[in-house]
Formats: sequence, C-alpha cells, structure tokens
Amino acid sequence: MELNIYAYKCKRCGQLHYPYKTICKKCGDNDHNEFDIVALPKNGKLLTYTILYNPPSDFEVAALCLGIVELEGGMRITGQLDIKNPKTGMKVAGKVEVVRIDGYNKHLGMVFYQE
Repeated sequence: MELNIYAYKCKRCGQLHYPYKTICKKCGDNDHNEFDIVALPKNGKLLTYTILYNPPSDFEVAALCLGIVELEGGMRITGQLDIKNPKTGMKVAGKVEVVRIDGYNKHLGMVFYQE
C-alpha cells in the first residue's frame, strides 16, 4: 500500500492548500467542508536545506537533514533528506515513511531521495 500526504483543493476556485486551511486563501469564501482531498506529488526540486546536528532525542540520529522541496505543480513541503551531499536545485523523489518513533507511536512524514 502506497502512503501519501494530502492537500486540500478548493471546490470553488481550485486552489490547493497544504496544510489544511478552514478558509480558502485565494477566494476567501469557503466553508471548511468545501475542499476535495488530493494526494500531493512526490517528485520535485530541492529549494533549500539545513542540517540539525542536535535533533530531539526521539529521532535517534546524530544529525538530521531537512529540506524545503517545490513539488511538481508548485506546492512546497518540508521533509527529511536522505541524500549524502544535497545541493539546491537538484531533483528529488519522495516517499512517505516513518520519520520518528515516540514510544509505540510511529510518526509518518516525507523523506526525499536523490532522483
């Protein structure tokens, strides 16, 4: 089963929102239940990144690389990077995976790999 991250598409004007908004940021005239749920694309371009050398202990890694990716279609998302030498502008492909374990809870997020 393929996992996805979802955006919310305004039924009136077609504007995509991620994360969820109660009112459309484009037409401003929407009720909270007037959005269609659509899967975000998983491929895109790395816009910027940073490396955390002291992430919270529940990440269980010495360093955590995070990036902002512009997905196909223009939506931007933050995700973990599993790339040895990231470079801004490079093409990346994402997968929804477990990014953190907190006790018995598994937290899912987007992890990007070099395309």
